[in-house]
Amino acid sequence: MTATLPAAAPRRRPPRHVRRRSRTVALFLTPFAVLFAAVYLAPIGYTVYQSLFRQHHDGLGLSAPTQVFAGFANYTAALGDPAFRGSLLRVLLIGVVQVPLMLLFSLALALLLDARTTLFKRFFRLAFFLPYALPGVVGAIMWSYLVAPGLSPITAAAHHLGLHLDLTSNAMLAPTIGNMLTWGWTGYNMLIIYSALQAIPAELSEAATMDGCSAFGVAWRIKVPLVRPALVLTTVFSIIGTAQLYNEPAILQHVASNLNSSYTPIFAAYDAVDNNDFNTAATESVILAVLAFVLSFGFLKLVQRRGDAR
Repeated sequence: MTATLPAAAPRRRPPRHVRRRSRTVALFLTPFAVLFAAVYLAPIGYTVYQSLFRQHHDGLGLSAPTQVFAGFANYTAALGDPAFRGSLLRVLLIGVVQVPLMLLFSLALALLLDARTTLFKRFFRLAFFLPYALPGVVGAIMWSYLVAPGLSPITAAAHHLGLHLDLTSNAMLAPTIGNMLTWGWTGYNMLIIYSALQAIPAELSEAATMDGCSAFGVAWRIKVPLVRPALVLTTVFSIIGTAQLYNEPAILQHVASNLNSSYTPIFAAYDAVDNNDFNTAATESVILAVLAFVLSFGFLKLVQRRGDAR
């Protein structure tokens, strides 16, 4: 006796209203998908493609150079360049010190604005946010005058105190750039954290106060844990922004002759473009993008694991 398998049920088409809804969704998503692919995915793909080639000159170099496949040779050359490795390490060290300090200031300012006893909240909120409202290049130009040797009021005040302070020396370049970044972005991060604080129900703080919790205890034990997602978001934004450091060193170079063209990775990539070495520029850009992705994604995974452990 042989067993017979039941016939497969015919596949029913989805209802007409479901198909109409799917077509509507696809119609609205298509322009975004096309623009996203054209202005984001295509440049990334072309950059990766260019990083795998190099220019080859024949004979005496009188003929036009040709593109030849180089594989990962450009990456090996870039990572073997001490100047480029130094720029990566320099940006990493600036971020390790500057990002936590900036976010600590942002959190402190946001908590002060959220406190009930704070007066003139609107004025201080605008005052803290104003540095970010200025264009980054304008802020960098302003700071270049404040730190330029012979013009800086800061060094003049230090000189009157008997201190020799040069904010553009090799030892002070990184702290100066970190200070410029902190001044420009603290207000932006503060506003994100402050918005998260506004979403916390007031009943939680009132209940903690009635239980005898001090203002500092309410901030540390209730508010800070509840704005943790905002802190994670601002940290990721700050990591990516620090990896893209360019405006401040580019402007500061006009008053600091010791700031070379490979001070940051993007600075080095722009220098390669100026020398018509587009393959090297593409390679350095890809390395920087991978580094920013690894740092930001690694931070997110670390935070996620700590959250799961709790």
